[in-house]
Amino acid sequence: MKWLQQLRTEVSQHKYAINAKLLGDSSELAWSNLGYWSEINQTYPEACRALADHLAHSVQLTASDHLLDLGCGQGASLLHWQQQYQVQHIEAVELQPKCVQQIQTAIPKLKAIHCHSFLNLKNISFQQAFDVVLCIDAAYHSSLNSFLNSVTCVLNLKGRLGFHSLILSPEFLNLNAVEKMQLALLLKAADVNLKDLLDEVAVQQQLAQAGFEHIQIEDFSEPVLGGFARYIRQQTTAPQTDEQSTAFDVMKIKLTAKLCQKLWTQGVVRYVQVTAQKK
Repeated sequence: MKWLQQLRTEVSQHKYAINAKLLGDSSELAWSNLGYWSEINQTYPEACRALADHLAHSVQLTASDHLLDLGCGQGASLLHWQQQYQVQHIEAVELQPKCVQQIQTAIPKLKAIHCHSFLNLKNISFQQAFDVVLCIDAAYHSSLNSFLNSVTCVLNLKGRLGFHSLILSPEFLNLNAVEKMQLALLLKAADVNLKDLLDEVAVQQQLAQAGFEHIQIEDFSEPVLGGFARYIRQQTTAPQTDEQSTAFDVMKIKLTAKLCQKLWTQGVVRYVQVTAQKK
């Protein structure tokens, strides 16, 4: 478990920051999610776009939608919504000040970007509610209840919600106390609280209680968890550090891949896409 301890203690930057250049995206507004991997998505940017597209297609994103992107990272998704979906009204929320500053400079036509936690959306002065709220590969860092309480207040009636989450499979009930403790430590290293994770039925119940209908939960464990681990494992050359990257940047990516492989192999925690519509 030495690698797990390293991941938890040697963080030299924002806990959600990732050096996308080491993953294969050197663009100014880089992607920073685990990606949806398939035979046709062999590069990191392609896989990241595929994960975003699956979410956008599932909520039927259109050019006329007022869109809120939560946890947008370095801004690649924002540019994607503009260029590929022709969405005109986009606002975003991102916790990392450095990313927010870069996005403000690089995407001047963006309606607004707020340097804030997406768990406190009621504290942001939005001019109007949104037709669509998307959160790519980030919502599982908080409890579903906290996430829904925040999001519900900014969605229009019949507004659509799409996000990625981690859920417990039925096999979780077969773990003993020691195995559950080990799983909790493993997830904590990735800033995920095991106590916040629910099974599929409980996720559906919480969404319904929060006022959502047409709930769809799709298991993306193999193409996301398995795919990212496979991509890192198959890289023929080790990432090289430079002035903008550190040894820990490289280690962080490798340990994330180990975590994905562990979760995928164990099968107790599943990676899912969740979409729903507000009543």
